[in-house]
Amino acid sequence: MITVVIPTIGRPSLAATLAALEPSLPVIVVDDRPDRQAREALAVPGHVTVVRSGGLGPAAARNAGWRAARTPWVAFLDDDVVPEPGWAEALEKDLTDLPADVAGSQGRLVVPLPEGRRPTDAERNTAGLAEALWPTADMAYRRSALEDVGGFDERFPRAYREDADLALRVGRAGHRLVVGRRRTVHPVRDDGFWASVRLQRGNADDALMRRLHGPAWRQAIGGAPGRLRLHAVTTAAAAAAVLAVGVSAVLAGAGDRRGARRALSAAASAAGLWAGLTAEFAWRRVAPGPRTPGEVLRMAVTSVAIPPVACAHRLRGEWRVRR
Repeated sequence: MITVVIPTIGRPSLAATLAALEPSLPVIVVDDRPDRQAREALAVPGHVTVVRSGGLGPAAARNAGWRAARTPWVAFLDDDVVPEPGWAEALEKDLTDLPADVAGSQGRLVVPLPEGRRPTDAERNTAGLAEALWPTADMAYRRSALEDVGGFDERFPRAYREDADLALRVGRAGHRLVVGRRRTVHPVRDDGFWASVRLQRGNADDALMRRLHGPAWRQAIGGAPGRLRLHAVTTAAAAAAVLAVGVSAVLAGAGDRRGARRALSAAASAAGLWAGLTAEFAWRRVAPGPRTPGEVLRMAVTSVAIPPVACAHRLRGEWRVRR
């Protein structure tokens, strides 16, 4: 009745995911490592089927997985989650006797946070998955519904927005999605100092979401308003300050002291705006956290880097979708 599909790039966490699944449950692991990296086979139990997707991204990997399945339902899991004991039985109960117009069932994600201190910025980002709608960290779909809408859109190259896009298209096709009672643990990973900056690549995918689903797509998936406009103002202020300093130097070299002073004044105003917006952004991220020296340093440094990086990725995404 149900096949579990798990895309992976070979992360060590896959072992814990597979160990939490009952051996009687059909499982397809999709090896999404590029062919040059996939020469060594994945270490999986004997009952697990492995297919390859050639490193084309999680959307393509999930498509390869569900198309290889032959059951009426396909349950997608990420390779860094751990289903709770009894998950398979709970999944079957979630899917049994659902009305014909229900195309999908979402699992309940549990993100364990540290006790005795406030969560870091990275931990809060992961905790947000517990409230997200239709994440494929634990999401089951009727195979017929996937066939109806063509599966995941492979223009989404990352594990970001491809699940929300699918949910919107499934809803537009006249199907409903529901939330089940099964539970899956999503541990928090430490992805390094620059993780929040790397996450800004998702702004390119937001451009595709806007093109496909219109300006109200965030509200449709229950998302909070983004900060891209403020990032754009912050980036423009920094650029204006640098430009004004350059103009001042040119004017001073040409003997126009009055013009040079005006340009410096403009640079100071732009720099003040940049500093104010950057400080507000950094504090917004520091305030709910543990406020340890390491966390404050990381928030300060990455809050400077995020606005221009976010804007650059959004421009790249807009250029890509217009082509």
